[in-house]
Amino acid sequence: MSPIGENSTRKMILIGFCGLPGSGKSTVLKAIKDLGVIITMGDVIRNEAQGRGIEPTDENLGKIAQELREKFGPEIIAEKCVALIKNLDSEVVFIDGLRSIAEVKTFRTSWKFPIVAVVIDDNVRIERLSNRGRPDDPNTFEDLRERDQREIAFGLDDVIDNANYKINNNLSKKKVQKITRKLILKIIKNY
Repeated sequence: MSPIGENSTRKMILIGFCGLPGSGKSTVLKAIKDLGVIITMGDVIRNEAQGRGIEPTDENLGKIAQELREKFGPEIIAEKCVALIKNLDSEVVFIDGLRSIAEVKTFRTSWKFPIVAVVIDDNVRIERLSNRGRPDDPNTFEDLRERDQREIAFGLDDVIDNANYKINNNLSKKKVQKITRKLILKIIKNY
């Protein structure tokens, strides 16, 4: 592999993942983590909170995400990810946690960038979120709806609706990971 420069980023295979909080993006990505590098957009926000010495609660992370987008534009998180990608020595990169069409457009300026949406029923989602244990996870349907509305306000619904592929995650972990791996190998082959 050669060092990644401005021109060689176009040769990289970049695939985006989106879904409502708790839809199972991390679960499906575990099935393909050996195929490339995973960049989690939410980690950009969590790192920002850490750099500011702010506790990474759902409310605080939401405020930081909103603040960054208001100050620097809706594509700012994607731009920060592009800066990370350009320093990678990997042929395949997965972007976890797209929130808006502006972010999609940012990645598509340099890559083909197909989108995979992970969808799941709400009752399954809240059960899995309550078991996940991240400090920013909602624990009730009311908290979940509030977080969903914030994500939807960023434009997540448009990204999900316009995704090139959808993975239904109402299945067992083993089944959904098998389906994911088969799909991603097909996407990489046909990129």
